[in-house]
Amino acid sequence: MTPFQNQAVADRYKAYPMEVQPQMLALRELVLKTAAATPKAGDVEETLKWGEPAYASKNKAGSTVRMDWKAKSPTRYALYFNCQTRLVENFRQLFPHDFHFEGNRALVLQLGQPLPRDAIAFCVAASLTYFTSPSHNASRRSPK
Repeated sequence: MTPFQNQAVADRYKAYPMEVQPQMLALRELVLKTAAATPKAGDVEETLKWGEPAYASKNKAGSTVRMDWKAKSPTRYALYFNCQTRLVENFRQLFPHDFHFEGNRALVLQLGQPLPRDAIAFCVAASLTYFTSPSHNASRRSPK
């Protein structure tokens, strides 16, 4: 397991119920390994945002990825993306059967189910490099 960079984040993972911790830690490891294998993402900072583990590119190449489990939905956990992007909309088109979706902000996973590792890795890499993508840059250009 990758050592924690931040004690508050480590404490958050320890606070998850015992039956939730292994899947949250596996998801964390997948996010960190994906970030390390994505050169444009650069180094990733592990912090808490809104009390949730969050992963952001230190070089500002992309959008933050957050994750959490909530007691109100005890059989689910999720990866959260910036809702002001088209990321989740694109993921819904690319991976319609790999996830449940929560609006334009989250990929919802089921506890006890295997992680769709390749699909998650794609989504995490896309978010962490969002500002470097041609489609993002094209949408920011002014009309001629």
